[in-house]
Amino acid sequence: MLSNVGSVAQPDEVVLVIDFGAQYAQLIARRVRELRVYSEIVSHQVTVEEILAKQPKALILSGGPKSVNEEGAPSLDPAILELGIPMLGICYGAQLLAQQLPGGVVSRDESGEYGRSEMSRIADSASTLLPADLPNEQTVWMSHFDAITHAPNGFVATASSAGSPVAVFENSKTKVFGVQYHPEVGHTPHGQALLKQFLLHEAGCRGNWTMGSIIEASVAAIVDQVGDGKAICALSGGVDSAVAAAMVHRAIGDRLTCIYVDTGLMRLNESDQIVETFERNHGIKLIHVTAGERYFEKLAGVTEPETKRKIIGEQFIRIFEEFARSLDGEEYLVQGTLYPDVIESGTSDAAKIKSHHNVGGLPDDLSFDLVEPLRNLFKDEVRKVGSELGLPDEIVLRQPFPGPGLGVRIIGEVTREKVEVLQQADAIVRQEIAAAGLEQELWQAFAVLPDIRTVGVMGDERTYAHPIIVRAVTSEDAMTADWARLPYELLERLSNRIINEVDGVNRVAYDITSKPPGTIEWE
Repeated sequence: MLSNVGSVAQPDEVVLVIDFGAQYAQLIARRVRELRVYSEIVSHQVTVEEILAKQPKALILSGGPKSVNEEGAPSLDPAILELGIPMLGICYGAQLLAQQLPGGVVSRDESGEYGRSEMSRIADSASTLLPADLPNEQTVWMSHFDAITHAPNGFVATASSAGSPVAVFENSKTKVFGVQYHPEVGHTPHGQALLKQFLLHEAGCRGNWTMGSIIEASVAAIVDQVGDGKAICALSGGVDSAVAAAMVHRAIGDRLTCIYVDTGLMRLNESDQIVETFERNHGIKLIHVTAGERYFEKLAGVTEPETKRKIIGEQFIRIFEEFARSLDGEEYLVQGTLYPDVIESGTSDAAKIKSHHNVGGLPDDLSFDLVEPLRNLFKDEVRKVGSELGLPDEIVLRQPFPGPGLGVRIIGEVTREKVEVLQQADAIVRQEIAAAGLEQELWQAFAVLPDIRTVGVMGDERTYAHPIIVRAVTSEDAMTADWARLPYELLERLSNRIINEVDGVNRVAYDITSKPPGTIEWE
């Protein structure tokens, strides 16, 4: 059976974000980490024992889609309120505190309050949560249809808005606070100042979670897990697996062997670049496996996205197992699993969006223990760790590429011919994005090959060929993303080059869907 918890470094102080189904729970966790305090998302069903085991410096209760007055709405174990841990409730979390603590009242607001609102300090109220240097009137982002009308006993209301009689309430003695608005979103200009006040001043966090401390703790965790054993790394050449490999290499040196499986689903000329970078420039032992034919055979006739991911993930592991038998007793498999991978693959509070091949796509009978040193990190944090480890910008700043490769950018059956078409189109997209100086402004930019053909006219003759869909998004962490507003001139160049240079393509479309409701990848 697989095991992966041993490779996760545990910081010496942690803040738990208790998730009540909020769309912003991941954003809260990120904002906490921006203050150099490690945060972790847990379910609202978390028990007192589980909380005490993590010894958190503070608890943050997230927002949520329900009404606290609704039957069956998520609640918090009342015993958690008795732990004496500093606590901040946000939106639903604040309403839940008001409802579960004696004297608090949450009432239905006839109109609700959504979007930007003006919040004012309540005159003559002493606030320790709202720093004195914040303006008495400030813009905040609201999203609620219930409102707190009375603060709990022993608490003081320190701010209000037109739709929130109690927009902020606090008890400086017990270090329990509630805010009706969303300080974690960019639409609340002074939101980060409030989170800083809560974490560093009220909760007593030191803010010492740095890239150096992450590396130090992770290396120690790897040494503790692997001991005198040996490991192999699932090296794709992407940011995640590269940083994971560098981290493990620092911990165990030449007891790490990297295996790069060329699935036949990589981008144009990518395999040659990966071998060149790792084998010749970084001194890491590398085995290059060419397995394209095997993948195409297994994927023949398969069109369902999850099935494709499962096949690619299983073949990926089987090849590793085969080559591991030729090595000398490797017991551990290193993977670049990230926190968003874990969340998207399904938790108790997050429905599965899709299986990531390095999380939900692994076969049940995996014969390795997993080493996943990046499992608790977001992508931007991984890039910073990579720079700290000395990896070159060509690796650290590389745009994300899915583990299943072009297999999830080809809609429908995956064939060698389709891969060749997509490789050429994708190369043009990336070349033109780079030439326009936009590569680092975009989270991802790539081409997609849908499972349809379209009618066109080329050289006065009718064509019936493939369309190519161009996808470019901006994002901070892949949890949410917005479609990139590329210049029309750039889109025109992309279209002209793809149609003129790629055989079998007669149309180019641009995807203007954000995440949500879509995902970044098409499958």
